[in-house]
Amino acid sequence: MRAVHHRWGAANAITGIRAVLTVVLAVLVAQGATATTVVPVAAVALLTDALDGRVARRTGTASRFGARFDMETDAALLLVLSSYVARDLGLWVLAIGLARYVFLAAKLPLVWLRGQAPPRPWCKVVAALQGIVLVVAASGLLPEPVTTAALLVALALLTESFAHEAWDLWRVRRPHVTQVWVTRLTGVLALLAVWAVLVAPDEIGDLSPAAFARIPVEGLVLVGLVLLLPSRPASWLATGAGAVVGVVALLKLLDIGISVAFARRFDPLGDPVYVGAGVSFLRDALGTANAYTVTVVAVVAMLAILVLVPYAVRRAAGLAREHRPVAVPVLLVLALAWGAGAVTGVRVVPGEPLAAATAVDLASTHVTEVRERLRERAALAQAIADDDYADVPADQLLSALRGKDVLLVFVESYGRVALDGLPTSGQLRDSVDAYSQRLDAAGYSTRSAFLTSPTFGAMSWLAHSTMQSGLWIDNQGTYDLLLGHDRLTLSSAFGKAGWRSVGMIPADTEPWPEGQRFYRWQALHDLTNMDYRGPRFGYGRMPDQFALEQFQRLELDRPGRGPVMAEIDLESSHNPWVPLPRMVDPAELGDGSVFDGMEDEGPQRDETWRSADLVRAAYVRSLQYSLDALTTFLEQRAQQDDDLVVITLGDHWPVTTVSGTTPGHAVPVSVIASDPTVLDQIKSWGWQDGLRPHDGAPEWRMDGFRDRFLAAFSG
Repeated sequence: MRAVHHRWGAANAITGIRAVLTVVLAVLVAQGATATTVVPVAAVALLTDALDGRVARRTGTASRFGARFDMETDAALLLVLSSYVARDLGLWVLAIGLARYVFLAAKLPLVWLRGQAPPRPWCKVVAALQGIVLVVAASGLLPEPVTTAALLVALALLTESFAHEAWDLWRVRRPHVTQVWVTRLTGVLALLAVWAVLVAPDEIGDLSPAAFARIPVEGLVLVGLVLLLPSRPASWLATGAGAVVGVVALLKLLDIGISVAFARRFDPLGDPVYVGAGVSFLRDALGTANAYTVTVVAVVAMLAILVLVPYAVRRAAGLAREHRPVAVPVLLVLALAWGAGAVTGVRVVPGEPLAAATAVDLASTHVTEVRERLRERAALAQAIADDDYADVPADQLLSALRGKDVLLVFVESYGRVALDGLPTSGQLRDSVDAYSQRLDAAGYSTRSAFLTSPTFGAMSWLAHSTMQSGLWIDNQGTYDLLLGHDRLTLSSAFGKAGWRSVGMIPADTEPWPEGQRFYRWQALHDLTNMDYRGPRFGYGRMPDQFALEQFQRLELDRPGRGPVMAEIDLESSHNPWVPLPRMVDPAELGDGSVFDGMEDEGPQRDETWRSADLVRAAYVRSLQYSLDALTTFLEQRAQQDDDLVVITLGDHWPVTTVSGTTPGHAVPVSVIASDPTVLDQIKSWGWQDGLRPHDGAPEWRMDGFRDRFLAAFSG
């Protein structure tokens, strides 16, 4: 580049215009200007950025000063734009604007960063992309998820650009010494990384420093083969083994993540379909911007594992071949130690054998589980068709309940752990006993027991379909298979016998034709067709008290109606359990506006989720609210409906933050009836009086309920 100092030049004048526009833009942002003002100014500034360099080259006025002036003006523009976008999408966006200044600050202590890196045209492309993406984000033209994803990609490219420049500056500092030092360091780090991947446990409870002090047999075999084989076959082996070890590393990470949330392993066949539901839950819990940030980071991390682990395997294999005189005796010593450990059962700590084969065990376990899942699906297809109640005549089906309204009410996350496994369980037991007394006073009789849920921590629909179909549905694959077939459910059985069958699913935000087709609901009430104008509480779209009141208005208060059977899914006790609504006078429920402001009362998510004890207490309070809402609803109905039967139960235990790492599946179930003869039909079940089952209460698998219920009440 020629140094031109004798005149300002047209190119620098254009850059100066951009500098002025940047100052104007900063003032507008500080004054809280809207996108309609900010975006045009920013767009003009970006346009000048596309002109000044071209003008400088054509007029022969390019200079070091002009290049630096252009660069610093661009950096200031990006800082202003990122501060504007960060107001809506989160402070993390400021990283784009601050990147240049962080790099400059790093030059103060790191002298080698002050050099001149080799030119890279790609850097200019990345810099231009930052401005374009920020202007588009500021305009609000794209959906927020798309905007967030675009900004994350732009930030990733910017990070790579600065990292590459730093690496180039480090290399030109002392090229030969750097190359030798880096080669050795990366080889050692790669070897340690592969060792860690191979011996790392796949359960969060087993993670400890001692777990990484074991000897992986897979690594010994791989290094041995690499040392024995000729160069080309050894390279092929290292490449293939790297891909396998990368998959193993990803499986271990997924196993740990799933075990933390749901106390089980990752299911390669069923779990991938939960991605959409998982993102939706994160959006509800963390906000849209943070949810998509977490999602993108997770995807990038998984891709990095699949790229970096194979590279580490190849690099470790290369290190072994380069230092064969050292590698061979070390390998022999480790192999002898592994063999001795395998024979004697030596353990570095209790539960951690010195002789490890973790990767082999993991692969074998997952292959076995996949085979088992496939066998389960084949068996389920046969079980769906093999139904003793499918051909029962309509006049005999559920004949003992003729004329009665029957409600199947699921209480979200209501597990047995809530009653006897938490510090505040005593409070819930007292509340449930009080609700039971209120039901007795209102004229109801109640019997309770436990059911074994097929799921833990989430995926309520697995419990719903198990309860309704009489089949064990414990993963998404079997669930999808079930919904694609015709099976007599409790809902469709009541519909066949003459009841109006209804689904009350407040959490649904869009049409669900598959569910309606499978359960044979004649009506489905969800957020799209219920007139709720109040605030949202955590995950819950509407408070349980409002949902029950809406069911009464839409179904039970219809003039001239016949008997109704409904599945009602209560959701106020859904994770994250805060904030929580209060019970209000039923006469004031209206369109839900009475709840306005309550979402800001009491503990909030940020403060609650800092402590597991606070989360557990919030969980119990949410159950108290849901059960209170149901009890209040039943007390009101007792004055109008003397033929009401309610089956209420939990769907699963809450996540491990509340339940602990030992999974449990027992959930309370109760049959509540205003007609005591209904409970006479189930006397042989041996269930206990009251709304709260005690120790010694029967526990059935949830898939056994449908057949027992149909047998008890059908002719």
